[in-house]
Amino acid sequence: MSSTIDAFRWTPAHVAAIGDGAGAAAPLIERLPTPVLPGIDIWDHWPVIDRNGRTVEFPGGPLVVALTAPVLPDPDDRHAIARLRLMQVGPDGWRDFGHLLPDGFDPGSREWAGTAVLEHDRRTLSLYYTSAGVRGEAKPSFLQRLLLTRGRLTFIGGAARVADWTPLEEIVTPDDILYQSDMTGGGAVGAIKAFRDPFPYIDPDTGLEHVLFTASRAGSDSAWNGQIGIARREAEGWVLLPPLVDADGVNNELERPHIVRHDGRLLLFWSTQAKVFADGGPRGPTGLYGVIADSLYGPWRPLNGTGLVLANPAEAPFQAYSWLVNDDLSVWSFADLVGLASPPVDVAQARSAFAGTPAPVVSLEVDGDRTRVIG
Repeated sequence: MSSTIDAFRWTPAHVAAIGDGAGAAAPLIERLPTPVLPGIDIWDHWPVIDRNGRTVEFPGGPLVVALTAPVLPDPDDRHAIARLRLMQVGPDGWRDFGHLLPDGFDPGSREWAGTAVLEHDRRTLSLYYTSAGVRGEAKPSFLQRLLLTRGRLTFIGGAARVADWTPLEEIVTPDDILYQSDMTGGGAVGAIKAFRDPFPYIDPDTGLEHVLFTASRAGSDSAWNGQIGIARREAEGWVLLPPLVDADGVNNELERPHIVRHDGRLLLFWSTQAKVFADGGPRGPTGLYGVIADSLYGPWRPLNGTGLVLANPAEAPFQAYSWLVNDDLSVWSFADLVGLASPPVDVAQARSAFAGTPAPVVSLEVDGDRTRVIG
């Protein structure tokens, strides 16, 4: 089967054309939001979707999977102890159902982002997620594995629970031909390499299941070698394909890639931060970026001519992160460092500014290859 992909090559010229990004600015978060779970930080979060990428409605509202950790003095330390949590959001606010996976089930030292899909029987929950590190390690390492497991979803007294998880399947591993396997990078937040954030997508033209993921280009001469990778499930197993988006020499992390079908076309979105653009080159704002195509293998072209879809406002460049566009074009994210115009000077200031809870929801309008932030 053909694996010819007409990818989007993100270039310095695209980034330079962004300018100040003011036309894509999200509304200012004027005050620190109240945490929906006191004592618990929440960041990346996503609704349970169906196989068509639509948010599944349940009595009481959508089920949500989130990365969580107990509040720590340094909010950056949350990444080293992250656990997936099952929640629900509805008209009456948020409900907490606890950790999604049993203690000791994950082979890593922490659980990172992915996607949850409710199958056609409405009882089977397929969880695609990232396992980071190695269980029991004394110091967090940066091994990242794309894993799949399926559990049985039930509601008891209105509370959701997932049990009877199947043995973990490692979807695919980096090959050091297309995708880099050494993920150490600089060892700091924003500098490590990537093989994470799985997002499943069934191509309606072929019926074949694919998984998108955040990746790093193998054999690159640049420290900024971010990509959006893709794999396809075939009869003999998963097969790595060339990337859909290549930012080699431009940006280190194209995080949480996901596809939304809209008006017969495909919108592919990712999040990135200003600090992970290449030194010496043009630097875009921390924000949501995207490309558009008529079919999965492209050709992909940048939304708004540059790729920028939504940016934090200039006066609050760190206020939110990890945007997710839902099928209704509503956009979720988490409130990050709220009210800061420059990076925090120390851990105490970072902790006082870090909201660690869902940010206000905004929406997009799409007109051809152009987008507009509303709400």
